[in-house]
Amino acid sequence: MSERKGVVTFKGGPLTLVGAELKVGQKAPEAVLTANDMSEVRVSSFAGKIVVLSCVPSLDTPVCDTQTRKFNQKAGQMSGDVVVLTVSMDLPFAQKRWCGAAGVDCVKTLSDYKGAKFASAYGLLIKELHLLARAVIVLDKKQTIQYIQIVPEIAAEPDYDAVLKAVKQIK
Repeated sequence: MSERKGVVTFKGGPLTLVGAELKVGQKAPEAVLTANDMSEVRVSSFAGKIVVLSCVPSLDTPVCDTQTRKFNQKAGQMSGDVVVLTVSMDLPFAQKRWCGAAGVDCVKTLSDYKGAKFASAYGLLIKELHLLARAVIVLDKKQTIQYIQIVPEIAAEPDYDAVLKAVKQIK
């Protein structure tokens, strides 16, 4: 598996991402994630919808909390052909608890705790921390990658406006 050093940092310290670098225009890799009810969910099961993959290290951190709440608010304003998925390594039970406490109901949280296969397939596994890098990927209805934003400093928020612009351009 390939490794990319220094693509992201944590408080200025360089980290290593495991997995191939994705490119706009390529087909989204297939990956199986775990839903809050412990069922398996494939990324491909959202074909036919525009998919916003909001990847976060852990919902129980301030920046990830903010990112997911903001995307939940934006998701409530989007058309029905857009789905926002928040992916983290948090256990499904913790994701469900967090969503209930935060009032998050427009974003679907999915866990990659079983072997980090999504993180590896999308080139977002932080080797040193075994967490997902902060990133946002937008897929069109045919599961083609249309936008990628890997946030250089994982303690920083993504550029929400750029993501929303990318979603609007797909329609």
